[in-house]
Amino acid sequence: MQQFNTEFERTPAELVEAFRSLETATVYESSDKQGALDRSIQPIYPGLKLCGTALTVQCQPADNLTLHAAIALAQPGEVIVADVAGYQDAGHWGEITTVAAQARGVVGLVINGGVRDIAAIRQRGFPLFAAAVCMKSTVKAVPGRINHPILCGGVRVQPGDLILGDDDGVVVVAREQAAAVLTAARRKAEAEAEVMRRVEQGELTLDILGFRQTLTQHALAIT
Repeated sequence: MQQFNTEFERTPAELVEAFRSLETATVYESSDKQGALDRSIQPIYPGLKLCGTALTVQCQPADNLTLHAAIALAQPGEVIVADVAGYQDAGHWGEITTVAAQARGVVGLVINGGVRDIAAIRQRGFPLFAAAVCMKSTVKAVPGRINHPILCGGVRVQPGDLILGDDDGVVVVAREQAAAVLTAARRKAEAEAEVMRRVEQGELTLDILGFRQTLTQHALAIT
């Protein structure tokens, strides 16, 4: 098995584009409530939107050599998803890696550890989701693995899976399930839009969603 794998299937580009307008919460609930990364992995600033296919990286804690290698192997439209064993006391990613990644067409980073140079990365508009911010430096010593299955934020991520991120966090959709999840998510989004339309016209969510009956079962009534 190659340490740096370059041969794998990616979620088709048309499916990735179709997911771009959807919210992570909608996609998560449409995936049988699977794929949501741990809440510790958050956007480094509000308003970020991330959508692409996973390039997976496994690094030694406080060692970002393999992230530099991943940038060199990246294809346009990929999201680097990195497992650094949850190590938060080092900045595994910063402005230099951001500039290098953007030059390669990388559309974002998800990492279960620390990052730095946040102000500069914000100015460059690079979508970055991380577990912590830390200014401390890393070494470049021990190569890890690229494009093998990893565990990030409690979720198994395969190279080529679809990665979606926004203000609510990050959700992973397995490549093989992307088409079915897209169909379910679109239906859910349409149903929620209809609920909001009815609420704006004066109806109550208790009645639209059938919650009044549940209250009644607990001997509670709202008139």
